[in-house]
Amino acid sequence: MSEADDRSETDQQRLLRVNRELAIPLTEITLRTSRSSGPGGQHANVTASRVEALFDVLSSPSLSEAQRERVIARAGPRIVAIAQDERSQTRNRELALSRLAARLGEALVVPRKRRATRPTAASRERRLAAKRRGTERKRERRPPSDD
Repeated sequence: MSEADDRSETDQQRLLRVNRELAIPLTEITLRTSRSSGPGGQHANVTASRVEALFDVLSSPSLSEAQRERVIARAGPRIVAIAQDERSQTRNRELALSRLAARLGEALVVPRKRRATRPTAASRERRLAAKRRGTERKRERRPPSDD
């Protein structure tokens, strides 16, 4: 493997790929570790295997202004992803970063514009038929008239 391959590989490792258009440098993400809860044996109770990945949306230069507004509106000014599923801190770090990328990706999705459509003739007929059935059912529930 050449030196250029090593450099491109480490550059890729230092970026968190959110979607095709956006990759965030890991320097913008704060990683905190703490003791994990739950079972795991003697060793797991004294190691800091729980990982929190924090991303400050307001101070990120990687996001455009439109992206920043969209993320803040949908996910808030700080995004936190926590992983304590595994015994390994390294694996929990990977999980926390992937969860952070998923939450950011979901917040960045631009909803498709709704195009107004008209109800089809068949759907209109089904609706009216259902209304007629409801009317008939209620008519049958009435007490008999004195006529």
